[in-house]
Amino acid sequence: METSRNANLHALTDEDVMEQLQAGVVQAFDIIVQRYKDRLHNFLYRYTHNHEDCEDLVQETFLRVYRSRHSYERIAKLSTWMYTIALNLAKTMYKKKKRMTTVSMHEDPDDSESREMQFEDTVVLQDDQLHQKMSVAQLEEALMKLNEDFREVIVLRDIQQLTYEEIAEITDTAMGTVKSRINRARQQLQDLIGDYVKSETI
Repeated sequence: METSRNANLHALTDEDVMEQLQAGVVQAFDIIVQRYKDRLHNFLYRYTHNHEDCEDLVQETFLRVYRSRHSYERIAKLSTWMYTIALNLAKTMYKKKKRMTTVSMHEDPDDSESREMQFEDTVVLQDDQLHQKMSVAQLEEALMKLNEDFREVIVLRDIQQLTYEEIAEITDTAMGTVKSRINRARQQLQDLIGDYVKSETI
């Protein structure tokens, strides 16, 4: 019976799984964690570039999702709601630390916990030609040179592949501003790296 229930949960959309969690089906939370832990880790690592901060933020995001499960309304995609929580937590963390992400892009040889991030080839950037021309290390180094506003939108758009509408909602920013920041971020990356993806037609 339990196996059948879990199988049914796996077949549901994210929003349906969340409704099951709201209804008291605790197994639904495990499904949400399985679906989003890697995506949240990738996003938060590119935003913070700090392994310890990233792990803490992922755990805190899921804790907030569980605690706030009854505040979620289906008018928003679950992914949008979760990214909003994650981004707000990241911003709060760095405000408290009174620093933004200016850490080294390289692994720390003295840190036994330091590890190389694994990127999926299909989500590094939308432009395949760009992906062939530049290494992940180059991309990460360039991203960390962008200001916070530019970095967050370019990560959400070109790496997480969210829509402009989702990014506007997550960042609580006007659509025109989102599009402008993305194109300006791409231009800055082009200046930093060389050949970068041409500004997307918007």
